[in-house]
Amino acid sequence: MGAKSMTLHSRYEIQQRLGKKAGRQTLLAQDKQTQELVVVKLLTFSSDFNWDDLKLFEREAETLQSLSHPAIPHYLDSFEVETPKGKGFALVQNYIEAKSLEEHFKNGRKFSEREVKQIAKSLLEILTYLHAQKPPVIHRDIKPSNILFASATGKMPMPQDRSNSCGVGVSPAQSIIATPEVYLVDFGSVQTLATKEGKTVTVVGTYGYMPPEQFGGIALPASDLYSVGATLIALLTNAHPADLPQKDLRIQFEQITPISPEFAQWLKRMIEPSVDRRFNSATEALKALEKPWLIQSDRFPLTQHKSVTVPELFRHAIVQNICIGAGIGAGNGALYGTAALPLLGTLFGALYGLIVGIPAGFLNGLLVAIVTWLFFFPLDDPKLHRRTLIFISTLLGTVGGIVTFSVIMAMQNLGSDGFLHIIFVLIPSAIAGLSMGASSKQTARWYEQQSRQEEDDNYDR
Repeated sequence: MGAKSMTLHSRYEIQQRLGKKAGRQTLLAQDKQTQELVVVKLLTFSSDFNWDDLKLFEREAETLQSLSHPAIPHYLDSFEVETPKGKGFALVQNYIEAKSLEEHFKNGRKFSEREVKQIAKSLLEILTYLHAQKPPVIHRDIKPSNILFASATGKMPMPQDRSNSCGVGVSPAQSIIATPEVYLVDFGSVQTLATKEGKTVTVVGTYGYMPPEQFGGIALPASDLYSVGATLIALLTNAHPADLPQKDLRIQFEQITPISPEFAQWLKRMIEPSVDRRFNSATEALKALEKPWLIQSDRFPLTQHKSVTVPELFRHAIVQNICIGAGIGAGNGALYGTAALPLLGTLFGALYGLIVGIPAGFLNGLLVAIVTWLFFFPLDDPKLHRRTLIFISTLLGTVGGIVTFSVIMAMQNLGSDGFLHIIFVLIPSAIAGLSMGASSKQTARWYEQQSRQEEDDNYDR
């Protein structure tokens, strides 16, 4: 086919061929009405024509018409066409001026972990949109060649401006907006979950990037997550997943690329062979990527928030801190009483410790519950929550101890002897502060556990 000499539908002047596979061509053309560059996908009834191709072609056109997202090609036109090879169908969509990740890949571009994470976030945001459609739209063929990567310019071209045509089909009034760096293209394998369990007759995808269930004709939102994970591994290792070693159907990439343990764990979860062990949704995967502490370990997958009621929080924090405060107060009181007056001093010291420890524990528990309720309810950052409580409790416990024991020392007319001040004020104050900090840490860990719901303990790595 003389691509450069053709004009389709008396409107689209072919500039060059972008790609070709059995029965299908992808062409770059100029729309003579708008002077914009467009992409024309052409399906012809040639000798290698397959009726499944027509079904997928029609589904792609129908799907693109229903979508509206800046990182997804926009449907512009579709029509029947006569070519030298026979009758065919054409689908026109906007042209995006950007190289595919596959091209960057082949040109030797090295992607850092930070860049790969940003690409992952962009793809997951796109999938969040696709999977939220009614019914959900499953791409089924996410791979480096179907992802375009371009630097954001912050300005989209005017319809008449072809000098930087990234083809997003916007009006002049919309021209000054931020442009995405990542685009997901080629919806020729798209599947909508209109049938139960996502069952589909046509098996499509690319080996190495396809999850195991797709080989059996099953496509689910989690299937796209697997493909995203495999794509990211390809960028990190500079090798196609099919060429990497596997163990129990799992891609072995950790020894090949130096990345952080948290990101490696996240990727392992993305490419789990069993769909039940992957993230449940793009939203969940994105949340885990942004907050890696939500993934507990190899054994236990992403945690899920459970509802911890305010009364439960206050009751547990106060009771736990009273018990710990009473125990530590009685123990330290007995220790000091024994040093001052054996036997009888031990008893009075323990009682005195209880009198001081119980109120201190109550106040510390109340403080912990209030801080948690005001700033960490529900729990999003366990580390920050735990550190905040430990710092506040230790500081206030130490300061409160210094004030309290200084007053007691003055009431007992013990003078201002430096040694006695250390023995009767500084040391017990430090013990009180550290004890309150440790007690708050235990409460924080309890709250963290209650905010998690681990999957089946029989989860087998």
